[in-house]
Amino acid sequence: MTTSDRPLNPAEALDLSGKKGLVVGISNEHSLAWAAAQHFDAAGADLALTYFNDKARTYVEPLAMRVAAPIFLPCDVTQEGSLEAVFATIEKTWGRLDFLLHSIAWAPAEDLHGRLTDSSSAGFAQSMLVSCHSFIRMAKLAEPLMANGGSLTTLSFLGAEKVVDHYNVMGPVKAALESSVRYLAHELGPKAIRVNAISAGAIRTRAASGIEHFDELIDETVAKAPLRRTVTPDEVGRAALLLASDYTTGTTGEVLHVDAGFHVAGMIFH
Repeated sequence: MTTSDRPLNPAEALDLSGKKGLVVGISNEHSLAWAAAQHFDAAGADLALTYFNDKARTYVEPLAMRVAAPIFLPCDVTQEGSLEAVFATIEKTWGRLDFLLHSIAWAPAEDLHGRLTDSSSAGFAQSMLVSCHSFIRMAKLAEPLMANGGSLTTLSFLGAEKVVDHYNVMGPVKAALESSVRYLAHELGPKAIRVNAISAGAIRTRAASGIEHFDELIDETVAKAPLRRTVTPDEVGRAALLLASDYTTGTTGEVLHVDAGFHVAGMIFH
């Protein structure tokens, strides 16, 4: 049978109809997690969304309403029992979880803006707790809810792999996060639970506003990335949808770069 003789198949589309997903880390409409949530919703998934505190709720609640999220709860991973309460509600409401997106990172300003050499032990530990170990905790809580397999995705950045000026303490923290992705993929793979990360390019978000000289990073990306531009939140959101879907059931332990190719650039001359 030649290619022209093959019967035409219906157009394929990423479909999450009937899937239950958790998105942690939306702070406002510019968040990468919100871009992903919109794609999850458009693909037919039911979503549980969280907000950090009452101040953040003002910005996140209208977004939760836009995707008709049946579960909308506070979640502060530094508060004992907060994360567990989210998963308890998911278990009571849905009885299962098919995918989750972890998009939270934090470091004390003095450690983020200072040299890694000068970082405090308390600041380093807190950064690791919020930005990395919270993902490990989510994996543990999600495991019993993913009896039929599932997908865990977190967000990273190039500073995990290479030195990015002014990223400071977050570099080693994100490196630990990416290493955790590989170990979790190994441990949870036998249960058909996939674990991946998206290494997003420089995008103007609330989180990025804490990085000094961020405008210079944007300029470097435009000058050196193979696509000669930065990426959009929508592009990161589509990648998150792909990893949550059945189109990537054979992909785990991966760090997917969505950065216009900036991670391949070395010494570039103009």
